[in-house]
Amino acid sequence: MSQLGTESAFEVLARAKKLESEGRSVVHLEIGEPDFATPPHIIAAAEAAIEDGFTHYTPSGGIPEVREAVARHYAERLGHDIAANQVILTPGSKNVLMFAVMALVDPGDEELLPDPGYPIYESLVRFFGGVPVSLPLRQENGFRPDPEELRGLVGNKTRMVILNSPENPTGGILAQEDLVAVAELAVRHDFWVVSDEIYSQIAYEGPVPSIASLPGMLERTIVMDGLSKAYAMCGWRLGIGVAPAELIRHMETLMINSSSCATAFIQVATMTALEAPESEASVSRMLAQYRERRDVVVDLLNQIPGVSCHRPGGAFYVFPSIQGTGWGEHELADRLLAEAGVATLAGTAFGAMGKDHLRLSYATDVPHLEEGVSRIRDYIAAHQR
Repeated sequence: MSQLGTESAFEVLARAKKLESEGRSVVHLEIGEPDFATPPHIIAAAEAAIEDGFTHYTPSGGIPEVREAVARHYAERLGHDIAANQVILTPGSKNVLMFAVMALVDPGDEELLPDPGYPIYESLVRFFGGVPVSLPLRQENGFRPDPEELRGLVGNKTRMVILNSPENPTGGILAQEDLVAVAELAVRHDFWVVSDEIYSQIAYEGPVPSIASLPGMLERTIVMDGLSKAYAMCGWRLGIGVAPAELIRHMETLMINSSSCATAFIQVATMTALEAPESEASVSRMLAQYRERRDVVVDLLNQIPGVSCHRPGGAFYVFPSIQGTGWGEHELADRLLAEAGVATLAGTAFGAMGKDHLRLSYATDVPHLEEGVSRIRDYIAAHQR
C-alpha cells in the first residue's frame, strides 16, 4: 500500500468541507468535476433501462449492443474500423488504465508519464512494479513535450508512454506533430501508448487529434475514455477502453476478477449519450460556458502581479505560474485555503515540473471564479514576499 499515491484534489476538498462545516466561506477551485447536471435525455434513458429490466449482470466486457455502438462512435472519431471486441466498458476510466498497466507492465519496465500530469498514472505504475519516467511539459512550450527531450527519454526498457490531451492539470493539447513524434518512437522501439482522451470533447479550437488515428498505432494504443467530463456524469462511473482485441480479452478477465461488469442500465444509457442528437447540443452548451469561464479566469489571473497564466486549449483547468510572487506552491495553496478561503492545488501534486504553479479548476460559475481570483489577488497583495 505504501506504493500507492492519491489525488490531492479529494484531500483538499475534505479540508475545505471541514472549514465550511465550521462556518467558513470557501470558494472551490480544487475539484475537477463539472458543475452541470447530467443532460435530462441521458437520465431518462437510464430510467427507462431500469424499467426495462437492465438491472442484472452483463458480459464482463459490456453488453454486446452497447459495445457495438461504442465501436461505431470511435470508428468515426479515429477513422479506423473498430469492432465490438476492441471495446471494453468499465466502472470508470481508471480501470482501463489499471488493467492496461496490469496486463502489459513487468517489474522494472519504464513508463514515460506527463509531468505535470494526472497523479494516478504514477501511482498505478509504481504499484505494479513499473518505473515512472518524467516527460516534462513546460508552460513556455504550451505544456507540450520537447521532441528532442522525448527522444532522449526513450530507451530499451521503455514499455509504455501515457499521453493525456487535453491534459489535466494544464489544459494543454498535443499537436499533430507531437503525436507523430511519439508514434514514430513507439513503432521503432515497440512500446505501447495509453492515450487518455477523457477531455477530448472539451476543446476550444476544434477537434483534438488522437494518436490512435495514425498509421500503425491502433494495434499498440489503448484509448482511455469515459462519460464523466463531457457529459457531466462523474458519479455514473462509466469508463471506455478501446484497444486491440487480444488485450481487451485480458482486460475482460481482469474485470471478472474485480468488478464483474459495469452497471447494466448505465451501459444502456451510454448509447444515448454517444448517439442521441440532443447530446451534441448539450456538450456544445457546456463547452460555450467553459470557454467563457476560461477566458474570465485567465484574464483575471494575469492581472495579478507575479502570476503568469497560459490560456489552455481544452479541459477545464488552468495552471498558472506563481514564481514571480515569491511564494512556494504548497505554502500558498495551504494559506489560500486556511486564510483566504480559496481551495486550490499545489502544482507539485502533479509532478516535480509543477513547482511554482497552482492548479485551479474552472468547472464552476463565473461569479465564483471572480470571487476566488479576487481573494487570491488580495491575499498575495497583502502578503508580499
